[in-house]
Amino acid sequence: MTTDTTFHMIKNEMNALTLHSPFYEVYVSIYVLKADVIRTTVTKHSPEIPIHSWAIAPGDTEMPLEGVDRQEISELFERPSYQLEENDTQLILTTEKIKLVINKTHLHLTWYAIDNETKEEVWAAEDRSTQAYFFQIAKKAPVSHYLTRKPGELYFGLGEKTGNVNKYGERYRMLNIDAMGYDAEKTDPLYKHIPYYVTYSESSGLAYGLYYDDYNECAFDLGKEKDNYHGSYRYFETRSEFLDYYFILGPDVPEVTKTFSWLTGRPARMPKWSYGYSGSTMTYTDEPRSQERLGEFIENCRTHNIPCSSFHLSSGYTSIQDKRYVFHWNREKFPEPKRFAEDFHKESINIIANIKPSLLVNHPKFKEASEQGMTIKNEDEEPLQQQFWDDLGVYLDFTNEKTISWWKENVKEQLLHNGIDSTWNDNNEFEVWDPDAVIDLFGKKGRFQDYRAIFPMLMTKVSLAAQLEHDPGRRPFLVTRSGSAGIGRYAQTWTGDNDTSWHTLKYNIKMAIGLSLSGVYNFGHDTGGFAGGAPEPELLLRWIQSNIYYPRFTIHSWNDDNTVNEPWMYPEITEKVSGTMNWHRRLSGYLYSIGNHSSTDYEPIVRPVFYNFPKDPVTYKENDEFMLGGDLLVCTIVEPEQRERTVYLPTHDGGWYDLYTEKWYEGGQDVSVPAPLEYTPVMVKGGSILPIEEETQVRVQLYPAAAGTSVSFSYCTSTEADGKEETAQFDMTMETSDSAISVSVHKTETAEGRPQQFAFHMPSSETRTLWINGEETALFHT
Repeated sequence: MTTDTTFHMIKNEMNALTLHSPFYEVYVSIYVLKADVIRTTVTKHSPEIPIHSWAIAPGDTEMPLEGVDRQEISELFERPSYQLEENDTQLILTTEKIKLVINKTHLHLTWYAIDNETKEEVWAAEDRSTQAYFFQIAKKAPVSHYLTRKPGELYFGLGEKTGNVNKYGERYRMLNIDAMGYDAEKTDPLYKHIPYYVTYSESSGLAYGLYYDDYNECAFDLGKEKDNYHGSYRYFETRSEFLDYYFILGPDVPEVTKTFSWLTGRPARMPKWSYGYSGSTMTYTDEPRSQERLGEFIENCRTHNIPCSSFHLSSGYTSIQDKRYVFHWNREKFPEPKRFAEDFHKESINIIANIKPSLLVNHPKFKEASEQGMTIKNEDEEPLQQQFWDDLGVYLDFTNEKTISWWKENVKEQLLHNGIDSTWNDNNEFEVWDPDAVIDLFGKKGRFQDYRAIFPMLMTKVSLAAQLEHDPGRRPFLVTRSGSAGIGRYAQTWTGDNDTSWHTLKYNIKMAIGLSLSGVYNFGHDTGGFAGGAPEPELLLRWIQSNIYYPRFTIHSWNDDNTVNEPWMYPEITEKVSGTMNWHRRLSGYLYSIGNHSSTDYEPIVRPVFYNFPKDPVTYKENDEFMLGGDLLVCTIVEPEQRERTVYLPTHDGGWYDLYTEKWYEGGQDVSVPAPLEYTPVMVKGGSILPIEEETQVRVQLYPAAAGTSVSFSYCTSTEADGKEETAQFDMTMETSDSAISVSVHKTETAEGRPQQFAFHMPSSETRTLWINGEETALFHT
C-alpha cells in the first residue's frame, strides 16, 4: 500500500489547475478568476461538484432559478494571465496581485499579497501546518478547512451575527432559524446563512475575504477552540461533502467588501418610497375589525404629523381563527381588500403584504399542493410535515416547476390584483430537520439539506418574478427575513424579531455592520423591539432617532403585554417623534442617493467607521457608531438618561461638524457632544454635500473643508405616477480656496424628472464667498 500523500497536477487549462492524490482519493482544483480572486475546491473521488451555485453571480450576471453549474463558473470571469512554477515539493502561482504557494507533499496553501508599487510580497494567510483539511484528519472526518490564526488579526462579517463587530475568539453556527426574541449579543444561529468573513491584520494593514460557497449547516470557529498539538488556528466545518472557497484580496477592508458584493451580484436598486417610514404591527391584523383599524392608522398619521410611505401588512389578514393561511383573505377582517388598498394609495402609502412558504395541514390549499407534489417530501416521497408556528405544516418546494407556477399565480391573483404593491417574504427559514428530506431539484431530485440555505432566496426570486409579470414597468420592491449570500440582488431585509431592550439597540448596530461587510446593504431593524414588553418612552425615542439612518425604517412589534409600538404611543414624546420622522422624510433624498450609489459601486450604505477611515487604528476599536454613506457619523444613544455623548472623531483633514450645532471639531480625538432628547448626535465629515428635501426646494447643506479640496456628490431623486418611476440625477462638485466655495451642478442628461430648485447653505461660521456654476448666488434652478 502506498504512503505517498503527494498531490500531482493532472490538469492545467482555462485558468484552472487540478491536483490529485491517489493516497487520499482527493482532488484539489485551483481557479484563477481575477487577479485578486482565487477559488479552491477540495472534493472526494471526482473533481466535479454536483451541487450548483446560487451565490456566484459577478456584476450583472443573471442567476437562473436552477443556479449555475459550478464547473462553468469560471466562464463568468475575466481569467487573467498568471505565472506558474513547479518543483518537487511546490506549485507557485502568481497573478498581478496574489502569490499562492501550494505544498504538494501534504497540501498546504500559503497566500501572499503583492504590493502594487514595490512588488513586495506580504504574507496574508496560510493553512494550518498540521492537518489543514478534513481528509488529513481521518477518512470519515467532517469536511473542514483549518487556517493559522495570528495575533492582531480581526475578523468581520459572517452576515447577520450577534456579538461584537470583531468576531475573534468566537464560534458561530450557520443555519437559518426563526430566533424570535433573540439576545443581540449572544444568540446563535439567526435567520441568515452567509459563510463569509473578512480578516484584517493590524500589523500589516492587509485585508482579505474568505467565502465558502456552501448551503448546508456549517460552522466557523475563529479562535474559541484551542488544541496544544496544532498551535493557534481557526476553521470552517460543514455537513457538505466538499469544500468550495474563494480567497478575495483587498488589500483593505473597503476593497474586499466591494469585490465580494460584485462577486455575489449587483445590489438591487430600490424605489424611493421604500426609504420612507413603513408602518407595521402584528396587532392591527390580529384584531376583528382590521380594515377599519388600519384606516385609523392613516388618521393617526395625519393627526400627529407622521409621514408614511408604506405599510407592512402582517399575516393576520390571512387568518382562520387564530392561525395563518397564506393566500387566504379573512373577509370578516378585510371585507374589501381592493378598497383597503385604494384607501392607502390615496395617501401615497404602498402596501407590502406578508406571505409564508408553509401550508398548515388544514390549509384550504393543502390538499391541492400535496396531491400535485409541490411540497418538500420525506424519503418515502410523501409530504413532509414539520412544526410551523403552533401547528404542523408542509414547506413548499421552490425547486419544483409546479410550485413555482402555483406560487406566482397566487401572488398575482390574491395580492397584486387586489392592489397590494409588494411581497414581504416572511418565516422563510425553511426549518426542515429531517436529514433525508428530498426536493424535486428541477426534475433531478436532491437532498434538501444540501440546498437548505438557498430556499429563502428561491422563494424571494419567485415572488419577484410574479411582481414583474404583473407590472413589468414598475421598479419592484420585496422584503425577505431569511437569505444567503447574494440575497441583496433581489430584496431588502431586516435583522428579524429582536427583543425590546437597550441592549438590543446597542448590539443591533454591530449586527448591521456584520451584514454590511457581507454584501447585504439594504436593511434595518424592528424599531422599538419586536418581542417582549412595550419599550419605555425614552428607549422608543432613541431607537427611532437611530433607525431613521438605515435604508429600512419601520416600527414593528408583537408585544407580550398586548401593547402596540406606534409613533404616538406616548403623548409626552410624540412631538419629538414627529420631528424626528419628518427629518427622516427630508433626508430621504440623501438615503435614496447613497442607495443608488450602493447599487452602482457595490458599496455599503451603513458602514463601520473603519470602512471610511481604514488608516486610523482607533476606528477598529469596538464602538456604538456607524457611518451612513461616506459623510454622516451617527452616534446612537444606547443608554438611558444620557444627555451628552463621547465620540471618537476619525483623523480627517477636513475635520467634523456637529449636524445640529454646526460646531467644527478637529479629527483624531475624543469629543463630548450634546445629546438632548430632541435628537441623536450626528457628525458630518468636513468636505461633504448633504441634500435635504423641503416642500418646495432641495436645501443643499455644504460642509466645506480647507482650501484646495474638491468633493463630489450625486443627488438622485424620483417620482412615481401611475406605477411608473421618473428619476433625475444631479452631479454636484464643491471646490474650496482661501476666499471662495465654488459649487458646480449638472443634471445628468439622460435622466427625466420635474424641474428642481436648489438652495445652498453653509455653516454660520463659514465666511468664504459662495459661487454656484460661476455665479455669486445661493440658488440654482433646472
